[in-house]
Amino acid sequence: MFKTVRGLVLREVQYKEADKILTVLTDEGKLAVRARGALRKHCRISASAQQLVYSEMTLFNNRGKWTMDEATPIDAFPGLRTELELLSLGVYVAELLETLSDEDLPSPELLRLGLNTLYALSNRLWRPELVKAGFELRLMCATGYAPMLYACSRCGAEEPEQPVLSLDGGTLLCARCCTAADKRRAALCPASLEAMRYISSAPLRRLFSFQVSDAALERLCSAAEAYLLAQLDRGFASLDYYKSLLTFRG
Repeated sequence: MFKTVRGLVLREVQYKEADKILTVLTDEGKLAVRARGALRKHCRISASAQQLVYSEMTLFNNRGKWTMDEATPIDAFPGLRTELELLSLGVYVAELLETLSDEDLPSPELLRLGLNTLYALSNRLWRPELVKAGFELRLMCATGYAPMLYACSRCGAEEPEQPVLSLDGGTLLCARCCTAADKRRAALCPASLEAMRYISSAPLRRLFSFQVSDAALERLCSAAEAYLLAQLDRGFASLDYYKSLLTFRG
């Protein structure tokens, strides 16, 4: 059985001498796809059988296993490959999408979110740290981990002066409602809270179209990353590598 899909390669692994096994995110869900001969010189599908390439693919199914028969690249996000920091962020995006997507479960929103994020990074439309934070928080919202941001979960204050995000509970607290039991939390400010509320509900095409001060952006970035890591209860090698590059840059 043949079918044609549009998909983003999230991961590539060499298989045998000249093949690759690809993890591909499509509107229909995440697929494992074998790309025969992708490592051979002049292979017609090699350009599409690379991580962070979005392509139109013709796939053949044999006994439940997919093989790439033909493929035409749509966008390779070339700007990502001009800076190591941008490329490492792109790989982080792919690692998160692979972690939070499911096989055979339709995921058009995740695919659009990933493509919009990679396009924004590749074309330098916004500051990379803003794009990273927006992607992390919106990904949490799209996969069932949305934080409750519209009022303090204890006193009901809608606009707390010193807002705090509970990393474990995913709830908003005001500073006076925090207790010693709220050990894992991220301090916000009114501007960073407003940005988080915007990210949670904005149309995907305008996801990154907001402005905040440097101080508010720093709080937003810290909270978005900390919340994601706390909710997923794991680390990511690509994030560690990205941070090492920032540390090296100083």
